[in-house]
Amino acid sequence: MPCGGCAIPAAQRSTKKPTWPRSRGSRLALALYAVAGGVALGYEVIWSQAIVPFMSTRAFAFAVVLSSYLAGLMLGSALIARRVHRLRDPWACFALLIAAAGLIALLEIAGLGRWLIALQTQAEAAVLALGGSALGGMSARFAVAALSIVLLPTTLLGAAFPLALHLASERGHVGRDVGSVVAFNTLGGIIGVTLAGFVLVPQFGLVRSLGLLGVLAGLVALIAVLASQGTARKMRAAVPLIALASLVLALLTPPQHLAELLPGARNGTLVFYEEGRGGTVAVVEQQKRQGSFRRLYIQGVSNTGDAMPSLRYMRLQALLPLLIHNGEPRSALVIGLGTGITAGALLRYPGLERRVVAELLPAVVKAAPLFQGNYHATEDPRLDLRLRDGRRELLASPQTYDLITLEPPPPSAAGVVNLYSRDFYQLAAARLNEHGIVAQWLPLPTQNEDDSRALVRSFLDVFPHASLWTSEFHEMLLVGSLQPLKLDAARIAERLRQPEVSDTLAAVGVDSPAALLATWVTDRHGLERFAGDAAAVTDDQPRIEYAPWVRSDEIVRVLPGLLALATPVPLENADSLLKLQVADQRRRLLRFYEVGLTAYRGQRERWARQVPEVLREDPGNPYYRWFLGLQP
Repeated sequence: MPCGGCAIPAAQRSTKKPTWPRSRGSRLALALYAVAGGVALGYEVIWSQAIVPFMSTRAFAFAVVLSSYLAGLMLGSALIARRVHRLRDPWACFALLIAAAGLIALLEIAGLGRWLIALQTQAEAAVLALGGSALGGMSARFAVAALSIVLLPTTLLGAAFPLALHLASERGHVGRDVGSVVAFNTLGGIIGVTLAGFVLVPQFGLVRSLGLLGVLAGLVALIAVLASQGTARKMRAAVPLIALASLVLALLTPPQHLAELLPGARNGTLVFYEEGRGGTVAVVEQQKRQGSFRRLYIQGVSNTGDAMPSLRYMRLQALLPLLIHNGEPRSALVIGLGTGITAGALLRYPGLERRVVAELLPAVVKAAPLFQGNYHATEDPRLDLRLRDGRRELLASPQTYDLITLEPPPPSAAGVVNLYSRDFYQLAAARLNEHGIVAQWLPLPTQNEDDSRALVRSFLDVFPHASLWTSEFHEMLLVGSLQPLKLDAARIAERLRQPEVSDTLAAVGVDSPAALLATWVTDRHGLERFAGDAAAVTDDQPRIEYAPWVRSDEIVRVLPGLLALATPVPLENADSLLKLQVADQRRRLLRFYEVGLTAYRGQRERWARQVPEVLREDPGNPYYRWFLGLQP
């Protein structure tokens, strides 16, 4: 049967439908929604940082912001999609939605306070009271934060999408115009994310950047309302007022407002705050019965401070590996300046000829002089301070070291896990001199036991000779080397007698070779038992960065398990008196740790009985006294 179309001339069959140029209104709608897309994703960048103090990790913060953002867009679009063709003045509605979203985004940030933390706590308690799990309780906390910061403005932005489609679409070109709206909005989003993350936040900070985006949203709304000839006078007046309100609110909101909501700042004083390209850095001063101390916050997460426990573990982080080193250490690298206490401890070891510190954030370097106990490290010409990521430092420089000591932020912080991976340890091992040592900070309360086992497995996979030391109640120290590490008691005692070294450690309760050696926990065999069959952390499997939030009082589970691995200290050249002294110091230290665990478990009566025993045996130990609430 012949084809009916075969009789049609070829010229007629190939005729294309003419492409009509866009109208002025369509072009304007595309341009305005592109700018709105940039503003919207700029909000997301800022929200992801602003919400961190109300979350457990930054990875969760980003996930919650993104899910809430998408949910808001979906909800807003669904609410208005079927009504858009019945609107008398879509330009005015579009203008109001964009302007209101900017103002509300500012209002929600400016209005953040301790009420949100209280509301999160109540929501979690309500879920638990109904028989929910810990997972459900934490999800409720996250949902409250997201609802309070993200959902409402993104719902308004989502409602603007059908309006933008309506304004940009022309009869006969719906497919083309829908694609164009999405494309221009995506392009605007790309530009907005880039500008917000790399220009606005580093230059103006989170609050001021949010204010600028709110004002830009107001300008978009003004242009949109002027495009409508039928807009009522009230509408023409409302949009400029909203834009003006956004500008005034942005100017009146203190730039350090978000920093004042950090956990430590709620009962302390903010003494330093800087928002830069690499992250937000804050220093908070707090008061306790023992005196004042300061804490360092990076990206809203507490990293460390200069209280007695921090002084103790950070000084041991530098000096313990140098004291037990089998050679004559001449060079050392610290990855992560932090408070500068670890770097300052290196300055107290006379034998070092080269001291290098790699620090990523310039704001951390600026904040370091605010902390006590670092011996003015950043001002000392003997310290070679390099503004570079620690991994980049090892990759870019062929220098080798006798000691590489690591004290980056906790592994749960976003982007830090690559300093705890097996791949990183392989790189560090390649930069060691003969008898070189890598000392890795192992925090106990900041990750679950499974994550700690994975961290230890990563370390063991690279260093055939590894040991575990307890540097503080909340912290451990992994020491690894490629050659056997012998604990020569005579050499250790000789090094410890150096005045600067002995004074530095005595101030934190390590006043003798026995007290130092008593911090030994176990060797590789014990660590193997602890790590078990845990999978190592690798660059392509950074599980702990996305691990579940830390269970409450995790240290009550992890610390006893690690201490149960304790083995005798494998001393060489030690007389019987020193061995007895080490055993006595270990007994005292374990008793002190038991007191701390009792406090964590809330056993007040037992704690009250144990404290006098600790003080009676070691009344002058400044670390014990501080921990027990007494003046050092």
